[in-house]
Amino acid sequence: MYIITQNDQTNIVEIKSASQGVYAKVCLNDGGSLQELTLDNVPLIVDLAPLTYDTTYASAILFPFANRIKDGQYLFNDQQFQLDPNHKEENNALHGLVYNKTFLVTHQSADKQGAELIMEYDYQEVEDGFPFPFLIRLKYTFTQTGLDIDVSVVNTSDTTFPFTIGWHPYFLSENLNNSILKFESEHKLNIGHRNIGLDLEPISPIDSVVLKNKNLDDCWQLKGTDVGFETPNYKLILSSSQANSFLQVYTPPKEHMIAIEPTTGVSDSFNNNIGLKFLKSKETFDITWTLKIHTN
Repeated sequence: MYIITQNDQTNIVEIKSASQGVYAKVCLNDGGSLQELTLDNVPLIVDLAPLTYDTTYASAILFPFANRIKDGQYLFNDQQFQLDPNHKEENNALHGLVYNKTFLVTHQSADKQGAELIMEYDYQEVEDGFPFPFLIRLKYTFTQTGLDIDVSVVNTSDTTFPFTIGWHPYFLSENLNNSILKFESEHKLNIGHRNIGLDLEPISPIDSVVLKNKNLDDCWQLKGTDVGFETPNYKLILSSSQANSFLQVYTPPKEHMIAIEPTTGVSDSFNNNIGLKFLKSKETFDITWTLKIHTN
């Protein structure tokens, strides 16, 4: 039986199933982010201490922009906007506006087969840099060997707004040097000064990246919708419901961890327009990320 518990003091929700080897921890105050995840007794997402959430953005939902906006500035409908450059060292706006907001649980259910947790955040106290109200809803569905993350965004403003969206999980491998990423790509993002995306460059087609002795902070345009992560003790498939999307990969300063980030856009999408989408007033955008594991 799955059990869901919420600590009203810490605003942390835990999902457990001893019989299926499942454990998850969701931090409502940190954008509803999934801070820990074990499926089928395999730890996949773990605490990154001593690294802190305000520097790692671990498992954050990145909206209304994934990655960076140069100087926090962008032009939309002939109007200049200024976002808070929250990445002070680079003077860039980084990873959107909901990663540090408090989400409210609106529904939960659990039975012998799995658990479901739904939460939302209503962006009404708008910032000058993004003066467009929206409602974002997250639904986490847990099973013994899988996780679905369904994200819905409703444009509650009276005008169209630009956006990209992403998810920023870090995965654990017992030996990253003996692990491999599998995905198909023919284009890679050219990243310039201060980690700002410039343009997409054609590359020789690839179907995998061997991680041995690799330090990565790279972005590829995906040909398909699946990304594989093969480690010594498990294989993982991360799928997106959105075609023509991107994969950001980052190795943090913590052993055996790697960020595998599905996104619909790239660094500085609001200015370079790579992957940039637009959501009309009162319309809804939906995306699902699906994670499946197979133990070795």
